[in-house]
Amino acid sequence: MRIYVALGANLGDPQAQLRTAIAALAAWPAMTLLQSSSFYASAPVGYTDQPDFVNAVCELETDLSAPDVLAALLAIEAANGRQREFKNSPRTLDLDLILYGAEQITLPDLIVPHPRMHERAFVLQPLLEIAPEVEIPGLGAAADFLPSVATQELTRIPEKTRISA
Repeated sequence: MRIYVALGANLGDPQAQLRTAIAALAAWPAMTLLQSSSFYASAPVGYTDQPDFVNAVCELETDLSAPDVLAALLAIEAANGRQREFKNSPRTLDLDLILYGAEQITLPDLIVPHPRMHERAFVLQPLLEIAPEVEIPGLGAAADFLPSVATQELTRIPEKTRISA
Protein backbone atom coordinates (compact mmCIF):
# COMPACT_ATOMS: atom_id res chain seq x y z
CA MET A 1 0.00 0.00 0.00
CA ARG A 2 1.32 3.45 -0.87
CA ILE A 3 0.81 5.88 2.01
CA TYR A 4 1.62 9.50 2.79
CA VAL A 5 2.55 10.83 6.22
CA ALA A 6 2.61 14.52 7.14
CA LEU A 7 5.27 15.57 9.64
CA GLY A 8 5.43 18.70 11.77
CA ALA A 9 7.38 20.02 14.75
CA ASN A 10 7.88 23.34 16.51
CA LEU A 11 9.67 22.57 19.79
CA GLY A 12 13.34 21.82 20.37
CA ASP A 13 15.10 21.57 17.01
CA PRO A 14 12.20 21.00 14.57
CA GLN A 15 14.42 20.19 11.58
CA ALA A 16 16.32 17.58 13.59
CA GLN A 17 13.03 16.18 14.89
CA LEU A 18 11.76 15.73 11.34
CA ARG A 19 15.00 14.11 10.19
CA THR A 20 14.84 11.72 13.16
CA ALA A 21 11.21 10.89 12.38
CA ILE A 22 11.96 10.25 8.69
CA ALA A 23 14.78 7.88 9.71
CA ALA A 24 12.44 6.12 12.15
CA LEU A 25 9.78 5.71 9.44
CA ALA A 26 12.40 4.32 7.05
CA ALA A 27 13.57 1.84 9.69
CA TRP A 28 10.10 0.72 10.82
CA PRO A 29 9.39 -2.96 10.03
CA ALA A 30 7.10 -3.45 7.00
CA MET A 31 7.50 0.18 5.87
CA THR A 32 9.73 1.41 3.05
CA LEU A 33 10.48 5.10 2.63
CA LEU A 34 10.13 6.06 -1.03
CA GLN A 35 10.75 9.80 -0.77
CA SER A 36 10.34 12.84 1.42
CA SER A 37 9.59 16.43 0.56
CA SER A 38 11.55 19.54 1.30
CA PHE A 39 11.04 21.12 4.69
CA TYR A 40 8.67 24.09 4.94
CA ALA A 41 8.21 26.71 7.64
CA SER A 42 4.63 27.61 8.50
CA ALA A 43 2.72 29.60 11.06
CA PRO A 44 0.74 27.65 13.66
CA VAL A 45 -2.97 27.00 13.04
CA GLY A 46 -5.60 27.09 15.77
CA TYR A 47 -3.58 27.95 18.86
CA THR A 48 -1.26 30.66 17.50
CA ASP A 49 0.73 31.65 20.61
CA GLN A 50 3.57 29.26 19.81
CA PRO A 51 6.63 29.02 17.55
CA ASP A 52 6.33 28.44 13.81
CA PHE A 53 6.37 24.87 12.56
CA VAL A 54 8.63 22.96 10.24
CA ASN A 55 6.62 20.57 8.02
CA ALA A 56 7.23 17.88 5.43
CA VAL A 57 5.50 14.90 3.83
CA CYS A 58 6.85 11.38 3.26
CA GLU A 59 5.74 8.76 0.78
CA LEU A 60 6.06 5.17 1.96
CA GLU A 61 5.05 1.67 0.97
CA THR A 62 3.76 -0.68 3.63
CA ASP A 63 2.07 -4.00 4.26
CA LEU A 64 0.71 -2.67 7.55
CA SER A 65 -2.98 -1.96 8.07
CA ALA A 66 -3.95 1.67 8.58
CA PRO A 67 -4.46 1.14 12.35
CA ASP A 68 -1.01 -0.48 12.54
CA VAL A 69 0.50 2.49 10.68
CA LEU A 70 -1.20 4.81 13.18
CA ALA A 71 0.28 2.76 16.06
CA ALA A 72 3.74 3.11 14.50
CA LEU A 73 3.30 6.88 14.10
CA LEU A 74 2.18 7.26 17.71
CA ALA A 75 5.16 5.18 18.90
CA ILE A 76 7.58 7.37 16.92
CA GLU A 77 5.94 10.51 18.31
CA ALA A 78 6.21 9.17 21.87
CA ALA A 79 9.86 8.21 21.37
CA ASN A 80 10.46 11.82 20.36
CA GLY A 81 8.83 13.32 23.45
CA ARG A 82 5.38 14.13 22.05
CA GLN A 83 2.96 15.29 24.71
CA ARG A 84 -0.69 16.17 24.05
CA GLU A 85 -1.38 18.97 26.51
CA PHE A 86 -4.30 20.54 24.60
CA LYS A 87 -5.66 20.75 21.05
CA ASN A 88 -3.13 22.33 18.65
CA SER A 89 -0.53 22.65 21.41
CA PRO A 90 3.19 23.03 20.61
CA ARG A 91 4.85 19.71 19.87
CA THR A 92 8.20 18.06 19.45
CA LEU A 93 6.73 15.92 16.67
CA ASP A 94 3.40 15.41 14.94
CA LEU A 95 2.90 12.56 12.47
CA ASP A 96 -0.37 12.23 10.57
CA LEU A 97 -1.40 9.48 8.18
CA ILE A 98 -2.93 11.65 5.48
CA LEU A 99 -3.44 9.08 2.70
CA TYR A 100 -3.64 5.29 2.75
CA GLY A 101 -3.76 4.34 -0.91
CA ALA A 102 -7.16 5.25 -2.35
CA GLU A 103 -8.97 4.12 0.79
CA GLN A 104 -11.41 6.13 2.85
CA ILE A 105 -11.28 5.03 6.50
CA THR A 106 -13.41 6.18 9.40
CA LEU A 107 -12.52 4.67 12.76
CA PRO A 108 -12.89 6.18 16.25
CA ASP A 109 -9.21 7.22 16.33
CA LEU A 110 -8.35 7.43 12.61
CA ILE A 111 -9.87 9.22 9.64
CA VAL A 112 -8.19 8.88 6.24
CA PRO A 113 -7.83 10.88 4.14
CA HIS A 114 -6.97 13.34 6.86
CA PRO A 115 -10.11 15.48 7.13
CA ARG A 116 -8.36 18.87 6.92
CA MET A 117 -5.42 18.06 4.63
CA HIS A 118 -6.99 19.90 1.68
CA GLU A 119 -7.32 23.05 3.84
CA ARG A 120 -3.64 23.23 4.84
CA ALA A 121 -0.89 24.64 2.63
CA PHE A 122 1.69 23.02 4.94
CA VAL A 123 0.30 19.61 3.93
CA LEU A 124 -0.64 20.22 0.29
CA GLN A 125 2.55 21.90 -0.90
CA PRO A 126 5.00 19.26 0.38
CA LEU A 127 2.62 16.49 -0.74
CA LEU A 128 2.37 17.90 -4.25
CA GLU A 129 6.15 18.38 -4.39
CA ILE A 130 6.63 14.61 -4.20
CA ALA A 131 3.31 13.45 -5.72
CA PRO A 132 2.03 16.12 -8.14
CA GLU A 133 -0.76 13.92 -9.52
CA VAL A 134 -2.02 12.56 -6.19
CA GLU A 135 -5.77 12.29 -5.62
CA ILE A 136 -7.54 12.77 -2.31
CA PRO A 137 -10.14 9.98 -2.15
CA GLY A 138 -13.62 11.41 -2.17
CA LEU A 139 -12.40 14.93 -3.03
CA GLY A 140 -10.34 14.78 -6.23
CA ALA A 141 -6.94 16.05 -7.29
CA ALA A 142 -4.94 17.52 -4.41
CA ALA A 143 -3.59 20.20 -6.78
CA ASP A 144 -7.11 21.55 -7.23
CA PHE A 145 -7.07 22.74 -3.60
CA LEU A 146 -3.89 24.86 -3.87
CA PRO A 147 -5.74 28.06 -4.86
CA SER A 148 -7.90 27.86 -1.72
CA VAL A 149 -4.79 27.82 0.53
CA ALA A 150 -2.77 30.37 -1.43
CA THR A 151 -3.06 32.98 1.34
CA GLN A 152 -1.49 30.67 3.94
CA GLU A 153 2.14 31.68 4.34
CA LEU A 154 4.55 28.83 3.68
CA THR A 155 8.30 29.08 3.15
CA ARG A 156 10.42 26.31 1.67
CA ILE A 157 13.58 25.86 3.74
CA PRO A 158 16.47 25.68 1.26
CA GLU A 159 18.48 22.49 1.51
CA LYS A 160 21.74 24.36 2.08
CA THR A 161 20.37 26.22 5.11
CA ARG A 162 19.01 23.11 6.83
CA ILE A 163 20.89 21.91 9.84
CA SER A 164 22.52 18.58 9.03
CA ALA A 165 22.23 15.58 11.29
